[in-house]
Amino acid sequence: MRVSIKKLYKEAYGKFGIGAFNVFNAEQVHGVFSGASKVSAPVIIQLTPVAREYLHPEMLEGILTAAGKIYPKVTFTVHLDHGNYIHCLNAIESGYYNSIMIDASHETFDENVRITSEIAERAHAKGIAVEAELGVLSGVEDHISIDEKLALYTDPQQAEEFVRRTGCDSLAVAAGTSHGAYKFSGGEGLQLNILKEMQQRIPGFPLVLHGASAVPAEEVNRINLAGGTISPGAKGTNDEELLKAINFGVCKVNIATDMRLIWTRIHREFFRDSPELFDMVIPGKTYMNVLEAFVAQKCTFLKSNNRN
Repeated sequence: MRVSIKKLYKEAYGKFGIGAFNVFNAEQVHGVFSGASKVSAPVIIQLTPVAREYLHPEMLEGILTAAGKIYPKVTFTVHLDHGNYIHCLNAIESGYYNSIMIDASHETFDENVRITSEIAERAHAKGIAVEAELGVLSGVEDHISIDEKLALYTDPQQAEEFVRRTGCDSLAVAAGTSHGAYKFSGGEGLQLNILKEMQQRIPGFPLVLHGASAVPAEEVNRINLAGGTISPGAKGTNDEELLKAINFGVCKVNIATDMRLIWTRIHREFFRDSPELFDMVIPGKTYMNVLEAFVAQKCTFLKSNNRN
């Protein structure tokens, strides 16, 4: 059942985190919906501009529409992740999305305010919620590539002003996470003091944590044993810190890298262990089953299980 993302935020604030899973194909959609169904957890289904270009928006939307019928008890909402001005306009006009993210975080503060305000006005007229971003996350994910040295933490005072001036419905903040598999290379972890001050300045306002994958060492090791070359130092979000962040108003927890690592590990091991086979169904089924278990575990960890 599709619902408003605002409804999910209202129910989640200060109590649990909502897993926001980036999907690119039918196998991932099946895995996410099946995992959410297993533990009765609401989920946010995220489509990036890259995913829309990869399969075509109508194909992705058709897959999600079918998933809603196959898994009628799953509460979900559909979100455009990391859209620029044009992406957001296209998504608004499509009438398909429950919420969209306008990412103008690389602009100056005033320009970010201007762009976000315009998108918010257009989206709200169609009943679509808007996520904005303030501060810059380091790392690499899809089209994003930013030198770690340029990463800027979100200033809580600016965040308060930004929310007031733009009318956005949620805010993605830079509090120590990064995109891709190489998170927290500086070893500093989540800046919980930043999140705590934001909650004090904009109480009840939903915050979003991008780059929140765990990047399990076991997955990285297995990938490398099957021919991969991911740095053994790749590190993800600390579980204890993530739970504390939820207490400070983080409602939406973005997960993409972990899903990619699972896909990579399963396919690398399949090709290594069965070099004579060329059947995409075998690793595909394995991936769906493992992803189902991963999503169920992640939702339970975020305390969003048994909420439907």
